[in-house]
Amino acid sequence: MNPAAEILVIILSVFLAIFLVLGIILIIYLIDLTCRIRRISKSAENTFEEIESVVSGFSKIVPSMIVTEMIAKIISKFKSKGE
Repeated sequence: MNPAAEILVIILSVFLAIFLVLGIILIIYLIDLTCRIRRISKSAENTFEEIESVVSGFSKIVPSMIVTEMIAKIISKFKSKGE
């Protein structure tokens, strides 16, 4: 085999090994990143569910507060007319 061809094969083998190692490292980081994103999305989903439950509870209270406020206004009008 030609010495130039042997040198070219050695250089290409070294670069292939380097890219293979870099690819494996990149895949490991991508798997770690995916796991972190999954944890963050679960945390955000739990937070959203808690906020949703608070809002639904608040929406149940607000109509009764409005009715109570209207009744208080009507009572205060009758009191002022009665005096």
